[in-house]
Amino acid sequence: MSASRKLWGGRFQGKTDPLVERFTSSIAVDYRLARYDVQGSIAHATMLGRCRIIPQAESRRLVRGLAAILRSIERGRWQPDGAAEDVHTQIQQMLERAVGPVARKLHTARSRNDQVSLDLRLYCREAVGVLTARIRAVQSALVSIGQKHQRAVIPGYTHLQRAQPVLLAHHLLAYVEMLERDLERLADARKRIDVLPLGAGALAGTSLPIDRWFVAKLLGFSRVAENSMDAVSDRDFALEVLSVLANVAVHLSRLAEDLILWTTEEFGILSLDDAVATGSSLMPQKKNPDVLELIRGQAGLIIGELTALLTVMKGLPLSYNRDLQWDKRCVFASVEATDDALQVLERVLRHARVRTAQLPRLLASDALCATDLAEHLVERGVSFADAHALVGKVVALAEREGVRLRELPLARLRQISGKFDRTALQRLDPMQSVARKRSLGSTNPRQVQQALRRWRSRLR
Repeated sequence: MSASRKLWGGRFQGKTDPLVERFTSSIAVDYRLARYDVQGSIAHATMLGRCRIIPQAESRRLVRGLAAILRSIERGRWQPDGAAEDVHTQIQQMLERAVGPVARKLHTARSRNDQVSLDLRLYCREAVGVLTARIRAVQSALVSIGQKHQRAVIPGYTHLQRAQPVLLAHHLLAYVEMLERDLERLADARKRIDVLPLGAGALAGTSLPIDRWFVAKLLGFSRVAENSMDAVSDRDFALEVLSVLANVAVHLSRLAEDLILWTTEEFGILSLDDAVATGSSLMPQKKNPDVLELIRGQAGLIIGELTALLTVMKGLPLSYNRDLQWDKRCVFASVEATDDALQVLERVLRHARVRTAQLPRLLASDALCATDLAEHLVERGVSFADAHALVGKVVALAEREGVRLRELPLARLRQISGKFDRTALQRLDPMQSVARKRSLGSTNPRQVQQALRRWRSRLR
């Protein structure tokens, strides 16, 4: 039997043009679905026998043949056949070689339309589990750095300008929170994945007495698609996964950008281990954060895959259309890119070293604590608007005289406002600044320590 034999050739007399063969073939992409395709086929074959649609002996023979193919795939012995139209065709042909003509009964009450939707749902369901674990590993790495450097204070930035002192751990925990929202979105997306489409047939269902709930139970689905036309054409679940991954990519890109900045001499907060850095072909002194730059750039590609699939879907009438062949390319590219980025980012974080000796240099400008000085006045009855203006005058005075705020005599401060007292200049210490924060969710060391404990417990 030819390896290129199709599942649909009965009414065709002539051969398909080789160019059309090549253009319509999807095996180069959908080979990734092989394991899921066989798992779905085992459940389908089992159901056909249980419902007496085919003899039980034939059902068992099909299951044995499929189980052998599955073992071959799981052991890495299976290779996609470029002559096959798609992964479904190749597995069907392998089964025919293994068990003979009875294999042709496997497609009873099934279409490639509901079959491929099932395969993609099984792939996405597993991908959500894998990516959840990867995100947890990155969160753990961030918490680990924060735990080791609980007292490290760095400038917090707005508009990429030094703003107020914050704990390094507090900054890192902001990304832990972002990633947690991504995990919540993934868990929510899984609910839409968790619907069995098999049994919808091409679009209208089947007149044969199948048991869709039995198949759902075998494959671990909690729901069965209630409209056969929607079942074969729905790719909302894939769009939702891609949307979440685009959001993950944005968060990873932002984190990568912070880390890139921190590894520069201008910031000097982090240094990268040789294992996760690269060099320059011209400049011997360079240590480049190429991994982080690639993660930052890759976000655009992942966002592009979401845009691509949305554009594919927007004009499709019900029910199935071959345009949907492109959905898998978008899904696989996004999942694999996100998986790679999460793994390598965790490795970078595990190898990063905080340059604690450099941090005092970043905190040398006590204008970082100008807001603390304003709050000193607020505590003494000055409105914040007035306090803001008065401290602005203090900052301008220090700039004119070329001194730091703490180097201004108290008498000069009192010339600007008599509300300044001896404790005012104590507000200009970065450690005191973070320690005095009181609001829930602030950079207060005690709150950050509690947050680190909560996250360590949650991640365990």
